Amino acid sequence: MDDEFNKQRAILIRDIAGRADDPFIKQRLFALAARYEGPLIAKTVTPILIGKHRISENERG
Repeated sequence: MDDEFNKQRAILIRDIAGRADDPFIKQRLFALAARYEGPLIAKTVTPILIGKHRISENERG
């Protein structure tokens, strides 16, 4: 996928998120849009704890 596709997909998903009534769905859609934007916008990586190991979002894939 190229950068233009990712940019357009992020715009589409943000538009849908803006029309969502449910706050949970809205949050999930904005998070999905941020994934399509990738390195275009700095994002915070929230590590998760699995057993005794911390795994960042980048390692989860």
